[in-house]
Amino acid sequence: MELIVVQDKIYNIRNQQVMLDFDLAEMYDIQTRRLKEQVRRNIERFPVDFMFQLTKAEWFELVAICDKFPEKIKHSPATPFAFTQEGVAMLSGVLRSPLAVQENIGIMRAFVAVRKYLVQASYPITIEDRVRMLEEANEELLKDMNDLSEDTRNALDEMFDAFANLTNKLNISKLPRNPIGYTVGK
Repeated sequence: MELIVVQDKIYNIRNQQVMLDFDLAEMYDIQTRRLKEQVRRNIERFPVDFMFQLTKAEWFELVAICDKFPEKIKHSPATPFAFTQEGVAMLSGVLRSPLAVQENIGIMRAFVAVRKYLVQASYPITIEDRVRMLEEANEELLKDMNDLSEDTRNALDEMFDAFANLTNKLNISKLPRNPIGYTVGK
């Protein structure tokens, strides 16, 4: 299934990105009632932050907003289950067909793409802002490099001073010394 098709089936309900049970059942090529049946059999795997059932008011509002639902689903007396990204991932453990696993991978990618889009849309960055941020980062980097250069210069100065002191000590030790012991003939 293409990423764009999956993204069109992700809805924002209760401030969460969710997919509805009938869309997932269609993708997994199973009946919606079979999907719901498997979820109810494994309900301990689906806490409220993984899956919730829409209220009648939420469902009517969603049907009024979205005209792309099939007629038989629009007028269904049962309200659908809504699965968050984690709930969709948990479905792969409940629905074990190879098709379900492959579709699950595509759905996870779609959720990530939608999340990235929402983050980018909520924080639009203009080119001017981006250039300003890069200039600030560059200034900090140059300052850090200058501090590092100063520290390096100080360390090198200390090393040169130590070498100079050692050289002076070596030069002193090369002066003629009085021999140790007795001198004969004086």
